[in-house]
Amino acid sequence: MSVPVKIIAIILFGDTALLSIAVMLLYIAGLWRVLEKSGIKGWWALIPGARDYQLARCAGREPEGRLYSVTGVAMIILQLLMMQIEIADGVEVETTSSQALVMLVLTMVVIFVRWIYSIRVFSGLIEVYNVRRRWMWLFLTNYTRWIPMLVWGFGKKYQPEWKVEDIKAELKRLATHGSASVMDEGLTVNLRERSATEFFQKKVLLRDIHMSIPQGHMVLLLGGSGAGKTTYLNAINGYEKAKAEVMLNGSNMYTQYRKMQYEVGFVPQSEMMRGKDTVLYTLLDAAKLRLPRDVSAKQRRERVDEVMEIFGLKPVQNNLAEKLSGGQKKRLSISMEFISNPSLFILDEPDSGLDGVMARELFEQLRKIADTGKIVIVITHTPDRVIDLFDDVIVLAKDSARTGRLAYYGSIEDARKFFQRERMEQIVKSVNRVEEGGDGLADEFVMKYAQAQKVGGAA
Repeated sequence: MSVPVKIIAIILFGDTALLSIAVMLLYIAGLWRVLEKSGIKGWWALIPGARDYQLARCAGREPEGRLYSVTGVAMIILQLLMMQIEIADGVEVETTSSQALVMLVLTMVVIFVRWIYSIRVFSGLIEVYNVRRRWMWLFLTNYTRWIPMLVWGFGKKYQPEWKVEDIKAELKRLATHGSASVMDEGLTVNLRERSATEFFQKKVLLRDIHMSIPQGHMVLLLGGSGAGKTTYLNAINGYEKAKAEVMLNGSNMYTQYRKMQYEVGFVPQSEMMRGKDTVLYTLLDAAKLRLPRDVSAKQRRERVDEVMEIFGLKPVQNNLAEKLSGGQKKRLSISMEFISNPSLFILDEPDSGLDGVMARELFEQLRKIADTGKIVIVITHTPDRVIDLFDDVIVLAKDSARTGRLAYYGSIEDARKFFQRERMEQIVKSVNRVEEGGDGLADEFVMKYAQAQKVGGAA
């Protein structure tokens, strides 16, 4: 290996093996105690990569901890590769030197990314231990990081403000409030849990969401990024089954899925249509897919004509889909799902890309659909410009365990009183995490709503 490459390697990895080992052992000892103080098994400190992830959980930075953990494992792999190149040096000098340079570039990139994420994790840990920000200086290098770990781990006066397992147990205890009564007409959702295996452990995406939505209601679904809005909708329409009972007009969405698939219309944010097809052909094609097989061609055409009339597409029925305006494309996308005349109509950001006037017209049409006895559930990031058209609002929020929870379900006016905020966008801000630009009050409102349900459902 060339001299410049060796110098860079020494800077990156250190030249004294015994010093590196001693520093690592001190860090592990402190980390063991820090993990235990946060309610996590201390032996995780012995496992490379995993210890970074568990530390991030203690700091309330679980999402950042995943990449922090991955970069830790990547560093170990790169160091092993560098050692192999060192051993091969002198056999194929040109090849090993070029390989070493590539490894060093990759290592520098990984180190930079890891350093950025370590700052986020340790910043969170400083907040959890409620100590001065100047402690961050000791976290900036591997050779001083063991100091705060030992001090916080073994110092009796340094205690975390909350424990990982304790807050999860408290939220679970308070938020479990029975189930919603099943209605003969309307939508009843009793979702106990929706989970997935993520990063070598079970990740609960949603928990304890219970509600009954009457027919004829237009419902706004709110929640910050990652709160589980799309996951919730997928659980309702049966696309991603959860540990839940979803009843629509007395029928079980999961056990009677073949029958119920025609009763639910789901319009995703992306437009699912072929640009070279006309509006008429697009809807006829949708009718073949969405209507039962025993529906005749004449009946399909009549239904297509009816839907085009409802959504104002009759004048452009022979136009290519790719030639339509943004508002017309949205109406066509909605019409494709409305062909089956569903009892439950779900729309994910139908107004994205539309100006205020066009969005207003679209939501007024959805209001008319709800007034015919349908249930309409809508996600929109600009709710306040059309809030007067909605009956109810569902607010989902991520709790401290990063699980989507029900922070509120009820009328618009009651929501304003419950959150003490006038605008829906302010409500979303209140439950968003601080680092996402929010007020960080998700746990408070999840608990408040759960307690209100336990004492009689009064928000």
